[in-house]
Amino acid sequence: MVLSLVDVANAKGEPERAKSYWNTYYCQSKIVSVDDKLYGDYCKNRFCTICLAIRKADIINRYYPVLKEWENPYFVTLTVKATPHTKLKKWIDAMYRAFKLIKDTCNKRYQRGKGIKLIGIRSLECNFNPEKKTYNPHWHIIVPDKATAELLKKEWLIQWQSDKTLFTSPKAQYVRSIENLERDLIEIIKYGSKIFTEPDLKKKGNQSIASMIYANALDNIFCAMKGKRLFERFGFNLPQQVTKEIRFRAVSDFQEWVFMPSASDWVNKTTGETLTGYSEPPELTHLLENGIDLKKC
Repeated sequence: MVLSLVDVANAKGEPERAKSYWNTYYCQSKIVSVDDKLYGDYCKNRFCTICLAIRKADIINRYYPVLKEWENPYFVTLTVKATPHTKLKKWIDAMYRAFKLIKDTCNKRYQRGKGIKLIGIRSLECNFNPEKKTYNPHWHIIVPDKATAELLKKEWLIQWQSDKTLFTSPKAQYVRSIENLERDLIEIIKYGSKIFTEPDLKKKGNQSIASMIYANALDNIFCAMKGKRLFERFGFNLPQQVTKEIRFRAVSDFQEWVFMPSASDWVNKTTGETLTGYSEPPELTHLLENGIDLKKC
């Protein structure tokens, strides 16, 4: 997938973005094992599934203890009308401005004793519709109660109305009570874009669209999100963390492993044995060989 993104970036004349994709391609490609522990270099890019998995775990560990104290948390999705890629960055910039205006307005009301304090966490996500060639950026938000959820929905619709023209639909905004906090917290902090098309997406005539990786669309999304903080809290602070001391030690008994795409595994440079014994499923092989679309979106 990342190699396809490299091709897309180069085709668009974006060598710096291609370089970032290459860094992700080589993330954890070389590993050293010592005392049943693995060590390697991380690219820390937001489009790296390895680094995002670590980010997810870190956020869950820090936020879950706080959010579980909320008695009746709600999940909110706020979105705007779908847009072509030429307007995607403009739309995302406007979403950040709209949310800031909502926070400022509600905080002023709260300070005057005429409203509730906005508290929650939010993340930006964007889907791609391969049938219509459009993008749907949206916020996923967790707030402590229904009143806050309904207030956000109301203020969001106000922000996106101009001269009686709605740039989003009330029906497209989603508010529900949270039954499984950990599941919804994972939903909040997942990938900023869906790698695959929606499995239930239908063509005309009720025919399903096969799962595909739309590399050009992914690149458009990553480009539009560049420089944006995708995950953020508002209205509250986390408990102060204790900084762990970093310790170093010299070792002589270690093994070096290099990832070999042909083996779908890390291979020991000395013995030739594989690290995990992973066997690539036929479905994944087919997707990687036939399911990546490079066409402009």
